[in-house]
Amino acid sequence: MESFPCLNLSSSLSAIVALFFFFHLSLLTPCLATSPGPQSPTNTTTEFIRTSCGVTLYPKLCFKTLSAYASTIQTSPMELANAALCVSLKGAQSSSNKVMKLSKGQGLSPREAGVIRDCIENMQDSVDQLRQSLMAMNDLQEAPDFRMKMSDIVTWVSAALTDEDTCMEGFEGHAMKGEVKSTIRRYIESVAQLTSNALAIINKFLSTQGYQH
Repeated sequence: MESFPCLNLSSSLSAIVALFFFFHLSLLTPCLATSPGPQSPTNTTTEFIRTSCGVTLYPKLCFKTLSAYASTIQTSPMELANAALCVSLKGAQSSSNKVMKLSKGQGLSPREAGVIRDCIENMQDSVDQLRQSLMAMNDLQEAPDFRMKMSDIVTWVSAALTDEDTCMEGFEGHAMKGEVKSTIRRYIESVAQLTSNALAIINKFLSTQGYQH
């Protein structure tokens, strides 16, 4: 076993990539209920989205990504939270796919391959958490268990953000150098910002319902 470390690591990474590819394909459904609309947004809707994005750490990104869903959002805090989750999930799936493609590059050292492998696993967890959150949000109703469901959603989105941050932390220091490192960090940083925005909007929605997480 110790005589073939690179072979074993490569095989392990390939298996994770293949598994994540099929996992990725199975996660496309939840966002279908929340899709960009063709209608032009009204001034009221645009202002609602802009004002709502003010609670996030990245308001410009928030407004840019959620404006496409204006016809669905209207002035509904729940639809806004739903759209924010959808944007985050799509971003996580896209970034994960890009990282997987980079993992197939030639010339990676065992250490570099290991860092990418860990990142793929982190992003798999992140996508899973966001998917669960979106499915729960789609099924959310005013019911006795509303608070419990929202608490679960906040927990899952927080965990997704932690997974994304953990992935980026893996590329700190000298574990990896060059263009691949900077490219992957850029991908993950982008989706982490989307997830951060979604979490802020969900917490704001929760507060409008009279709850504080």
